[in-house]
Amino acid sequence: MKALLGREYQAYIDSFDEGPASGVRVNTLKWSPEQAAVKLSGIEERVPWTDNGFYCADIHVLSKNPLYHAGLYYLQEPSAMTPARILLVEPGDRVLDLCAAPGGKSTELGARLKGKGLLFANDISNSRAKGLLKNLELFGISNICVASENPEKLAAAYPEYFDKILVDAPCSGEGMFRREPDMVKDWMQRGPEYYAPIQQKILGHAAAMLKPGGYLLYSTCTFSVKEDEENVRRLLDSYPDMELIPIPGFPGACGGAGLSGCLRLYPHKVRGEGHFLALLRKKNGRNENGLSLQMEQAKMDGHNACGPKLAEFLKNTSISWDSARFMTNGDYVYYLPEGFVPARGIRYLRTGLYMGMMKKGRFEPSQALAMVLGRGIYRNCVSFETDDERVIRYLKGETVFLKEEEPDAAGWCLVCADSFPLGFAKGNGRSLKNKYYPGWRWM
Repeated sequence: MKALLGREYQAYIDSFDEGPASGVRVNTLKWSPEQAAVKLSGIEERVPWTDNGFYCADIHVLSKNPLYHAGLYYLQEPSAMTPARILLVEPGDRVLDLCAAPGGKSTELGARLKGKGLLFANDISNSRAKGLLKNLELFGISNICVASENPEKLAAAYPEYFDKILVDAPCSGEGMFRREPDMVKDWMQRGPEYYAPIQQKILGHAAAMLKPGGYLLYSTCTFSVKEDEENVRRLLDSYPDMELIPIPGFPGACGGAGLSGCLRLYPHKVRGEGHFLALLRKKNGRNENGLSLQMEQAKMDGHNACGPKLAEFLKNTSISWDSARFMTNGDYVYYLPEGFVPARGIRYLRTGLYMGMMKKGRFEPSQALAMVLGRGIYRNCVSFETDDERVIRYLKGETVFLKEEEPDAAGWCLVCADSFPLGFAKGNGRSLKNKYYPGWRWM
């Protein structure tokens, strides 16, 4: 760090005496930053490098707000908001987050797609991928595919398939020493020499999955030149069709260490932790691969038209559903992202929006589907004020009862807090039988 920072080294050391910054990022699929600024207590000024991030004083207060359980925001370290902001995702893109858990960056990439295109979120750790899936479904992102797979295997199944790829690589974590002191111990056991070869392999597989003309963002939370700029150089040397695209700076951001065009964030320069970013582009050329043979074969399997019970349920929504995109796996029903066909042999946790289950001739909607809907989208809603004690009771899995002045409830009801969906209940006059997913209950 002395070699990297020179005269600024002491300022960097002094920054460890300051508390780490905390942040909250607004889910723009569901509401605006302006609405959040009015509604949420405890948030402060905007994070300057993103349009929907705020600093906050106490993330514990925000984590206990029912609106958090409605998927309206994500608690995220401010510097970690930069990668999804710099990788300019547009609706309709096919986007891959290759090392995605726990989902802080994936949820933002998905929100920026606005329900169009594909978000393919992968993490090689199955346990971490399950947490990733929860965060994506909580955010109400419908056009998802979640996998827990080795990048090499994904590259074989999806050659030159994605428009945008984020590689937020596992790293030695030097940039997080202030926020997570335990990272120092991990660094002593497995430092840059351990992670750099892993990152090189991941980057190579990512480059193989990138379409000509597509963009790849490489990011880490370490200051190690070996893991950062040297890995970028190796990628450029190994893949002549890749080029480095300079990232515009912002106040406090620094250029790369010996490689111009990259971006570094230091805790003594910005209100956030350490981060490194490099944006690369695959030069234009012919995309001859298209769908792999495995994906073409998968077209023959698993597709069914929308069944009558599901069709009856969907009449209560204002969404125009494409019957060709429904796929069943046993009793489970999924709605595939447009144009996406699952490849064989990949360990998927989710292929599209999980709609629900067929049970003895009836359809039971899922928690994931509830989070995609809302007032104006689903007709049978019961909405409580956020401070209504019944909101917490519902989130705890309890039966909820309606007041005398409130209309009776019947059938599948979408329970909302301030009109934002929390989950389903089965209405029976004055009572709402709780159908909130047990694994998400308020503890």
